[in-house]
Amino acid sequence: MKFKWTLLAVLFTIVTSLTGCGKLAVLDPKGPQAQRQADDIMLSIGLMSAIVIIVFIILVFMLVKYRASKQADDYEPPHIEGSKVVESIVVGIPILIIIFLSVVSVRSNYIVEATPQGYEGQKPLVVYASSSNWKWHFSYPEENIETVNYLYIPTNRPLEFKLYSYGPITSFWIPQLGGQKYAMADMVNTLHLAADVPGEYMGRNANFSGKGFAENTFNVKAIPEAKFKEWIDEVKQTAKPLTKAKFDELLKPAHLGQLTFTGTHLDFLPPPEHGHHGSAGIETDTNTATDTITNTDKGSEHAHEGRH
Repeated sequence: MKFKWTLLAVLFTIVTSLTGCGKLAVLDPKGPQAQRQADDIMLSIGLMSAIVIIVFIILVFMLVKYRASKQADDYEPPHIEGSKVVESIVVGIPILIIIFLSVVSVRSNYIVEATPQGYEGQKPLVVYASSSNWKWHFSYPEENIETVNYLYIPTNRPLEFKLYSYGPITSFWIPQLGGQKYAMADMVNTLHLAADVPGEYMGRNANFSGKGFAENTFNVKAIPEAKFKEWIDEVKQTAKPLTKAKFDELLKPAHLGQLTFTGTHLDFLPPPEHGHHGSAGIETDTNTATDTITNTDKGSEHAHEGRH
């Protein structure tokens, strides 16, 4: 009886907790890369759920069929040899599942590392995304502007992010547009994304990088191409130029708001020369920052407030 009430309490807690959960960002894709990854996640969940259900059905069957019976104390069950069929199933099915998931994962990896499907042949928007403690710098070389801690992107156009870092290793991640990829100090990683749906999305550093890691986030706004060009024109008319002295100041460890500049730091501080177009491997030696966070509003120093 005690076990019964404990089980009911656990189930009630799980149900009531899940009812308050919103939709996971990774399962609410707004671009082809994220859609592919969400499909793989749901495929894995469905396959694992089927396995769990089958195992529980077999468990119940075995418990019922081979439960204790009222046999004599000296009863000895007949000797049963092992079944090659059962052993083949027990060993073979897990191997087939692993092979299947491996093939799906490898195919998906090649797909998400390439230009988004449906956008082949289109000219991508190139954005250099660099991180520093604890902020993100977005350089638009063709548009000749730069933003800090926020990103405007056009919808229905391929995006090509060039990732690197001015501090510890970070990981660039916009969950609703695609998977994460590392930004490192001595090389440039390329990440291909696209946004099919206008909207505001959350981006962040997904790799621990010191005390300010939790607030190392940025806002993403996807808008139609025409509005994106209007925003570019507005920035060029209203924002102040980015100087080397100002950029050196921005690199100091701090939390800042959203800033906008004309020109980019690529002119006086180019990115690392080494490039890598594959997926960045997992790093086991995570650098952490030792500098003290400067918690200051910096609101009065904003050259131009990004629109929300």
